Amino acid sequence: MEGISITKLLVIAVLIILLFGTSKLRTLGADLGAALKGFKKAVGDDTTPPANATESQSNPQSVEKKDQ
Repeated sequence: MEGISITKLLVIAVLIILLFGTSKLRTLGADLGAALKGFKKAVGDDTTPPANATESQSNPQSVEKKDQ
């Protein structure tokens, strides 16, 4: 047994396209992409500090400098 060659993968791809059709596969790809994008955004939100927190920290310093 050689494993899966490129020819076998092409035959499988053609069978899947014939079975499901291009429009259903296009919809499935768009849904999968949206799910991955949402997942990356959710993971990224936990690691980055909120924008308001950095602004609130910088504002008191600028106010104190103006008063002095």
